[in-house]
Amino acid sequence: MEGEVSMNKKQFAVIGLGTFGYNVAVELVKKDIQVLAIDNDNEIVNRISPFVTQALIADATDEKAMEDAGIADCDSVIISIGENIETSILTTLIVKELGVKNVIVKSSSHWHSKVAVKLGASTVVYPELEMARKYADSILTPNILEQIELSKDYNLVEVVAPKEIWGKTIKNSDIRNKYGINIIAIRKQIPVINDDGQSDIKKEINMLPGSDDEINQNDVLIVVGSQQALSKFKDNL
Repeated sequence: MEGEVSMNKKQFAVIGLGTFGYNVAVELVKKDIQVLAIDNDNEIVNRISPFVTQALIADATDEKAMEDAGIADCDSVIISIGENIETSILTTLIVKELGVKNVIVKSSSHWHSKVAVKLGASTVVYPELEMARKYADSILTPNILEQIELSKDYNLVEVVAPKEIWGKTIKNSDIRNKYGINIIAIRKQIPVINDDGQSDIKKEINMLPGSDDEINQNDVLIVVGSQQALSKFKDNL
Protein backbone atom coordinates (compact mmCIF):
# COMPACT_ATOMS: atom_id res chain seq x y z
CA MET A 1 0.00 0.00 0.00
CA GLU A 2 2.12 2.85 -1.31
CA GLY A 3 1.55 6.58 -1.08
CA GLU A 4 2.54 9.81 0.59
CA VAL A 5 2.46 9.89 4.37
CA SER A 6 -0.45 12.03 5.53
CA MET A 7 0.30 14.41 8.37
CA ASN A 8 -3.31 14.05 9.54
CA LYS A 9 -3.11 10.32 10.12
CA LYS A 10 -1.54 8.60 13.08
CA GLN A 11 1.59 6.67 12.19
CA PHE A 12 2.47 3.41 13.88
CA ALA A 13 5.42 1.09 13.42
CA VAL A 14 5.11 -2.63 14.07
CA ILE A 15 8.47 -4.33 14.60
CA GLY A 16 8.35 -8.11 14.39
CA LEU A 17 5.83 -9.69 12.04
CA GLY A 18 5.01 -13.00 13.66
CA THR A 19 1.34 -13.97 13.97
CA PHE A 20 0.59 -11.25 16.53
CA GLY A 21 2.56 -8.42 14.89
CA TYR A 22 1.35 -9.26 11.39
CA ASN A 23 -2.32 -9.23 12.38
CA VAL A 24 -2.00 -6.08 14.50
CA ALA A 25 -0.39 -4.25 11.57
CA VAL A 26 -3.12 -5.28 9.14
CA GLU A 27 -5.93 -4.41 11.58
CA LEU A 28 -4.44 -0.98 12.29
CA VAL A 29 -4.44 -0.16 8.57
CA LYS A 30 -8.14 -1.10 8.46
CA LYS A 31 -8.69 1.59 11.10
CA ASP A 32 -7.10 4.21 8.85
CA ILE A 33 -3.73 4.20 10.65
CA GLN A 34 -0.49 4.56 8.68
CA VAL A 35 1.63 1.50 9.46
CA LEU A 36 5.34 0.92 8.95
CA ALA A 37 5.93 -2.85 9.23
CA ILE A 38 9.47 -4.06 9.95
CA ASP A 39 10.99 -7.55 10.10
CA ASN A 40 14.30 -9.16 9.17
CA ASP A 41 12.56 -11.92 7.20
CA ASN A 42 12.31 -11.05 3.51
CA GLU A 43 9.42 -13.46 2.84
CA ILE A 44 7.22 -12.07 5.64
CA VAL A 45 7.93 -8.47 4.62
CA ASN A 46 6.97 -9.21 1.01
CA ARG A 47 3.79 -10.94 2.17
CA ILE A 48 2.57 -8.00 4.27
CA SER A 49 3.70 -5.27 1.87
CA PRO A 50 0.38 -4.95 -0.05
CA PHE A 51 -1.56 -4.48 3.19
CA VAL A 52 0.44 -1.76 5.00
CA THR A 53 1.66 1.75 4.25
CA GLN A 54 5.30 0.68 4.10
CA ALA A 55 7.16 -2.59 4.77
CA LEU A 56 10.90 -2.77 5.39
CA ILE A 57 13.48 -5.51 5.84
CA ALA A 58 15.66 -4.34 8.69
CA ASP A 59 17.51 -5.43 11.81
CA ALA A 60 15.62 -3.94 14.75
CA THR A 61 18.76 -4.06 16.91
CA ASP A 62 20.62 -1.75 14.52
CA GLU A 63 20.02 1.79 15.80
CA LYS A 64 21.11 3.41 12.51
CA ALA A 65 18.70 1.18 10.55
CA MET A 66 15.83 2.12 12.88
CA GLU A 67 16.69 5.81 12.63
CA ASP A 68 16.83 5.61 8.81
CA ALA A 69 13.46 3.81 8.82
CA GLY A 70 11.87 6.85 10.45
CA ILE A 71 10.98 5.25 13.77
CA ALA A 72 11.44 8.57 15.57
CA ASP A 73 8.60 10.07 13.51
CA CYS A 74 6.07 7.46 14.62
CA ASP A 75 3.33 8.27 17.14
CA SER A 76 3.53 4.73 18.53
CA VAL A 77 5.75 1.69 18.08
CA ILE A 78 4.63 -1.88 18.74
CA ILE A 79 7.49 -4.27 19.42
CA SER A 80 6.28 -7.79 18.73
CA ILE A 81 9.43 -9.88 19.18
CA GLY A 82 8.23 -11.84 22.17
CA GLU A 83 9.92 -15.08 21.17
CA ASN A 84 13.40 -13.52 21.44
CA ILE A 85 13.59 -11.65 24.73
CA GLU A 86 17.12 -10.29 24.21
CA THR A 87 16.23 -8.84 20.80
CA SER A 88 12.98 -7.41 22.14
CA ILE A 89 14.74 -5.71 25.06
CA LEU A 90 17.44 -4.19 22.85
CA THR A 91 14.84 -2.99 20.35
CA THR A 92 12.82 -1.40 23.15
CA LEU A 93 15.92 0.43 24.35
CA ILE A 94 16.74 1.69 20.85
CA VAL A 95 13.18 2.86 20.17
CA LYS A 96 13.10 4.77 23.47
CA GLU A 97 16.52 6.29 22.71
CA LEU A 98 15.09 7.54 19.41
CA GLY A 99 12.50 9.48 21.39
CA VAL A 100 9.31 7.50 20.78
CA LYS A 101 6.95 8.21 23.67
CA ASN A 102 4.33 5.49 23.21
CA VAL A 103 6.05 2.10 23.06
CA ILE A 104 3.97 -1.08 23.27
CA VAL A 105 5.82 -4.34 23.91
CA LYS A 106 4.56 -7.86 23.36
CA SER A 107 5.84 -9.87 26.32
CA SER A 108 6.58 -13.58 26.55
CA SER A 109 7.01 -13.83 30.33
CA HIS A 110 6.54 -11.98 33.61
CA TRP A 111 10.27 -11.23 33.71
CA HIS A 112 10.18 -9.85 30.17
CA SER A 113 7.28 -7.59 31.16
CA LYS A 114 9.16 -6.20 34.16
CA VAL A 115 12.25 -5.39 32.10
CA ALA A 116 10.16 -3.73 29.35
CA VAL A 117 8.49 -1.47 31.92
CA LYS A 118 11.87 -0.59 33.43
CA LEU A 119 13.06 0.45 29.96
CA GLY A 120 10.10 2.79 29.57
CA ALA A 121 7.48 0.75 27.70
CA SER A 122 4.12 2.52 27.93
CA THR A 123 2.13 -0.71 27.64
CA VAL A 124 3.03 -4.39 27.91
CA VAL A 125 0.75 -7.01 26.36
CA TYR A 126 0.94 -10.71 27.07
CA PRO A 127 -1.46 -12.26 24.50
CA GLU A 128 -0.69 -15.89 25.37
CA LEU A 129 -1.53 -15.27 29.03
CA GLU A 130 -4.67 -13.32 28.14
CA MET A 131 -5.87 -16.12 25.86
CA ALA A 132 -5.17 -18.69 28.58
CA ARG A 133 -7.18 -16.65 31.10
CA LYS A 134 -10.09 -16.27 28.69
CA TYR A 135 -10.05 -19.99 27.93
CA ALA A 136 -9.99 -20.85 31.64
CA ASP A 137 -12.87 -18.45 32.26
CA SER A 138 -14.87 -20.01 29.41
CA ILE A 139 -14.44 -23.46 30.97
CA LEU A 140 -15.32 -22.37 34.51
CA THR A 141 -18.11 -19.93 33.57
CA PRO A 142 -19.52 -20.99 30.17
CA ASN A 143 -22.35 -18.43 30.48
CA ILE A 144 -19.80 -15.62 30.11
CA LEU A 145 -19.71 -14.77 26.39
CA GLU A 146 -17.30 -11.83 26.40
CA GLN A 147 -15.33 -9.76 28.87
CA ILE A 148 -13.79 -6.37 28.12
CA GLU A 149 -11.46 -4.51 30.47
CA LEU A 150 -12.60 -0.88 30.67
CA SER A 151 -9.99 0.19 33.19
CA LYS A 152 -7.74 -1.25 35.85
CA ASP A 153 -10.72 -1.85 38.15
CA TYR A 154 -13.83 -2.02 35.94
CA ASN A 155 -14.93 -4.51 33.30
CA LEU A 156 -17.82 -4.96 30.89
CA VAL A 157 -19.21 -8.48 30.57
CA GLU A 158 -21.70 -10.22 28.25
CA VAL A 159 -23.47 -13.02 30.09
CA VAL A 160 -26.39 -15.35 29.39
CA ALA A 161 -29.16 -14.41 31.82
CA PRO A 162 -29.10 -16.85 34.78
CA LYS A 163 -32.22 -18.96 35.34
CA GLU A 164 -32.89 -17.43 38.76
CA ILE A 165 -33.92 -14.11 37.20
CA TRP A 166 -35.96 -15.35 34.21
CA GLY A 167 -39.35 -13.62 34.17
CA LYS A 168 -38.22 -10.90 36.58
CA THR A 169 -37.85 -7.21 35.90
CA ILE A 170 -34.44 -5.61 36.33
CA LYS A 171 -35.71 -4.03 39.53
CA ASN A 172 -37.04 -7.32 40.94
CA SER A 173 -33.90 -9.24 39.95
CA ASP A 174 -32.09 -7.10 42.57
CA ILE A 175 -28.81 -7.52 40.64
CA ARG A 176 -27.58 -4.05 41.48
CA ASN A 177 -28.11 -4.40 45.24
CA LYS A 178 -27.08 -8.05 45.41
CA TYR A 179 -23.90 -7.90 43.31
CA GLY A 180 -23.08 -4.22 42.82
CA ILE A 181 -23.28 -4.38 39.02
CA ASN A 182 -25.42 -2.55 36.45
CA ILE A 183 -27.24 -3.92 33.41
CA ILE A 184 -26.57 -1.43 30.61
CA ALA A 185 -28.16 -3.39 27.73
CA ILE A 186 -30.17 -6.55 27.02
CA ARG A 187 -29.87 -8.56 23.82
CA LYS A 188 -33.06 -10.52 23.19
CA GLN A 189 -33.95 -13.40 20.89
CA ILE A 190 -37.58 -13.04 19.80
CA PRO A 191 -39.45 -15.89 18.03
CA VAL A 192 -40.97 -14.71 14.72
CA ILE A 193 -42.44 -16.15 11.54
CA ASN A 194 -40.29 -15.32 8.50
CA ASP A 195 -41.47 -14.52 4.97
CA ASP A 196 -41.46 -18.25 4.11
CA GLY A 197 -43.82 -19.00 6.97
CA GLN A 198 -41.10 -20.72 8.98
CA SER A 199 -40.26 -20.18 12.64
CA ASP A 200 -37.22 -17.99 13.10
CA ILE A 201 -35.40 -15.97 15.74
CA LYS A 202 -35.08 -12.19 15.56
CA LYS A 203 -32.31 -10.56 17.61
CA GLU A 204 -32.99 -7.19 19.18
CA ILE A 205 -30.94 -5.12 21.61
CA ASN A 206 -32.36 -2.80 24.23
CA MET A 207 -29.63 -0.22 24.75
CA LEU A 208 -31.42 1.65 27.54
CA PRO A 209 -33.27 -0.91 29.66
CA GLY A 210 -35.47 0.50 32.40
CA SER A 211 -36.08 -0.92 35.85
CA ASP A 212 -39.40 -2.44 34.68
CA ASP A 213 -37.94 -4.24 31.63
CA GLU A 214 -38.24 -8.00 31.95
CA ILE A 215 -35.38 -10.51 31.69
CA ASN A 216 -36.28 -13.72 29.89
CA GLN A 217 -34.72 -17.07 29.01
CA ASN A 218 -32.00 -16.79 26.33
CA ASP A 219 -31.51 -13.06 26.98
CA VAL A 220 -27.92 -11.86 26.97
CA LEU A 221 -27.13 -9.20 29.57
CA ILE A 222 -24.41 -6.61 29.07
CA VAL A 223 -23.31 -5.66 32.57
CA VAL A 224 -20.64 -3.39 33.97
CA GLY A 225 -19.02 -3.32 37.38
CA SER A 226 -15.86 -3.61 39.37
CA GLN A 227 -13.77 -6.76 38.99
CA GLN A 228 -14.67 -7.73 42.54
CA ALA A 229 -18.40 -7.30 41.94
CA LEU A 230 -18.30 -9.18 38.63
CA SER A 231 -16.33 -12.04 40.24
CA LYS A 232 -19.03 -12.33 42.89
CA PHE A 233 -21.70 -12.39 40.18
CA LYS A 234 -19.85 -15.01 38.10
CA ASP A 235 -19.44 -17.23 41.17
CA ASN A 236 -23.21 -17.44 41.41
CA LEU A 237 -23.95 -18.28 37.78
